Amino acid sequence: MKIAIVGASGAVGQEFLRVLDERNFPIDELVLFGSARSAGTKYNFRGKDIEVKLLQHNDDFKGTDIAFTSAGAGTSKEFAETITRYGAIMIDNSSAFRMEENIPLVVPEVNPQDALNRPKGIIANPNCTTIQMVVALNAIEKLSHIRRVHVSTYQAASGAGAAAMEELYTQCRQILNGEKPTVEKFAYQLAFNLIPQVDVFTDNGYTKEEMKMYHETRKIMHSDIQVSATCVRVPSLRAHSESIWLETEQPVTVSEARRAFENTDGIILQDEPATKEYPMPLFISGKDPVYVGRIRKDLTNENGLAFWVVSDQIKKGAALNAVQIAEYLLTQPGQFHK
Repeated sequence: MKIAIVGASGAVGQEFLRVLDERNFPIDELVLFGSARSAGTKYNFRGKDIEVKLLQHNDDFKGTDIAFTSAGAGTSKEFAETITRYGAIMIDNSSAFRMEENIPLVVPEVNPQDALNRPKGIIANPNCTTIQMVVALNAIEKLSHIRRVHVSTYQAASGAGAAAMEELYTQCRQILNGEKPTVEKFAYQLAFNLIPQVDVFTDNGYTKEEMKMYHETRKIMHSDIQVSATCVRVPSLRAHSESIWLETEQPVTVSEARRAFENTDGIILQDEPATKEYPMPLFISGKDPVYVGRIRKDLTNENGLAFWVVSDQIKKGAALNAVQIAEYLLTQPGQFHK
């Protein structure tokens, strides 16, 4: 297998290297691509130093089986044809193609088979907040169709990149030293604060991040499910949290929901109120699964359930999900051009 990573120097690109190694993904040749700024940088992978090549419109992707791309929507759109020209499967982590009708949007625990129908040679990786939510929702969907969801997200600084994490560290130090905090990556100071805005606002008053959760969930689950989201940036470093309320067509008991979560691949149930056991980003950073806890019946609706979900958005919400798509393709005959 010849594998390429586009955007190798970014936070997700670096996570790709770790995840591919951790999961012992079969690689005969690995090629790294980046911008002019990162070209020439070397990264060690399985004992070998690999130099980042400048991403260009040439034949560099000839012979590539899978290209993991995480360099932003603009780059993905510009280079998609170059990357896929010779048959490479492009698994794209940006927002560029997620809602295009003929490009599958895939979460392997939910709709892996969609990855097999890719007329343009592209598979889109969903938004991080959507990924962890649909893994949990799908467990309940198997018990009874979900009509609607209300979700509030609590999104870590790292969702805005490594520089945003560093700004949070810097702000905390500055404030504790009695200095004025530096504010560059976010609209406001994030340290000791919450910002009820992730991405830009749209005409209906929701942000793009919130609308992604609405549209992407319906596409992934092939469902008429209604999703209303409020996305909030919080001063944690890594791993996003979500407070989810849902309404099903038929009542689902707490015990039924617990069993469904326990028996779903990719989910860890962490729900012991008596011992204060529930998922928290502090302890879930760097881990693979989606963690679920605080499961309870809604007090106002017999068909309502509420629960809490936490997952590492750089890992499962980005790199790991993409690698799991590739792993699924490896199990299916005739997927590669060689």
